[in-house]
Amino acid sequence: MGSSPYFCPAKAVFCGEVLDTLTTPFAVVNMSNMGPILLLNERHVLAEEVFVEMVVWSLPSPVLGSPHRFKYRLALVVKGACVLRFDNEAGKGDHKHIGGKEIPYVFISAEALLHDFWNEVDRWRF
Repeated sequence: MGSSPYFCPAKAVFCGEVLDTLTTPFAVVNMSNMGPILLLNERHVLAEEVFVEMVVWSLPSPVLGSPHRFKYRLALVVKGACVLRFDNEAGKGDHKHIGGKEIPYVFISAEALLHDFWNEVDRWRF
């Protein structure tokens, strides 16, 4: 990550400390009467008119079309337009938007999702 021209300390903190909240530690129990829990709601400014917005929820049950219990929206916005987004809209499952194209995304883990998203962000040149 440190080699990325868009690396910022907030990204390192996000991938290290916040990732711990996106995975289930050994002693945590998921109770069926718990509602959605907001795990992450962050915005990182990468350049003038360029930012990343990340929102991740933990759900009591998976969103229709996704096998996991995360509801997420990770977006790269350039000059007011969303040019890249990873999300799992109900009924569509996990997918990503690159420009105007929607492409299926294979969710493996929260860690892989963050890694894949930041790799895609790093491919954009501003």
